[in-house]
Amino acid sequence: MSITTLSSRELNQDIGKAKKAARLGTVFITDRGRPAYVLLSIEEYKKMTHDEPNIVELLTMPDDEIDFEAPRLTTNLFKPADFS
Repeated sequence: MSITTLSSRELNQDIGKAKKAARLGTVFITDRGRPAYVLLSIEEYKKMTHDEPNIVELLTMPDDEIDFEAPRLTTNLFKPADFS
């Protein structure tokens, strides 16, 4: 895996070069000479995140039905304040 460094100006001038470099490895994008962003291919990103679902995917339940019945509350939730 190779590492490429591009300035933000180079990125703006040739996005195709950045995309091609991202297929081959990590691309660091600098802003005023300092690393500011990282560009990765989606495959590399998924390897890094272990392809775990994100919050949107977790909250979306396409064909799953969940049987859930909330238990009834048997005790008082609130207690009166004791000002003595």
